Amino acid sequence: MPPRIKFQREEIIDAALRIVQKQGIDAVTARQVAKELNVSVGPIFTWFDTMDALKAAVCERARARYRAYIERGLAGPIPFLGVGQQYIRFAREEPELYKLLFLTRSGGAMKAMKLSQDLSRESLMRVYNMDAATADKYFRDLWLVVFSFATLIVTDDCPYTDGEMSAVLTEVSLSVCKAYKEIPGLPEGDFDRDAIFEQLVNKREVQS
Repeated sequence: MPPRIKFQREEIIDAALRIVQKQGIDAVTARQVAKELNVSVGPIFTWFDTMDALKAAVCERARARYRAYIERGLAGPIPFLGVGQQYIRFAREEPELYKLLFLTRSGGAMKAMKLSQDLSRESLMRVYNMDAATADKYFRDLWLVVFSFATLIVTDDCPYTDGEMSAVLTEVSLSVCKAYKEIPGLPEGDFDRDAIFEQLVNKREVQS
């Protein structure tokens, strides 16, 4: 009996998740979930006191699906690059789940970002020879770029090819890594901004 009860609850969450994947979180109503399951609304409220509780469970299920993408990225030959690629892939393959996790208050973009940051930290420290604090800031900077690309994708307004996005990520990654390693105090926010900018502005472009 207990396994069947657990399955029924999971079945409701799965039905609500399918609705989100097709129509977005706003389409998740008791009537729509009941229609998806071909039952009355009664069983829904046997397991969930409110629709908000069901939506919270759907968010957790979506977050677990997102985590699986990130873990696949970390298993690649270049873990941090893999994370960025899988993040964009998640946006492309699961646009409504991406919107739920990253573009709604209920999903919590920063909470999802923190999950990715925690999963990536050890890899960044090892591959790029950074301490934890610098690795976290490096991840933050690159995530903001990847977030921009993914948001363009899910809003059907991305003019860039995968190759172009990869090139931008490489440029930003190299620039940020070089800056953090060569500008004393930059990761901690303790540096002479004006002096560094003056030095860069006055530096002649290297001729090929």
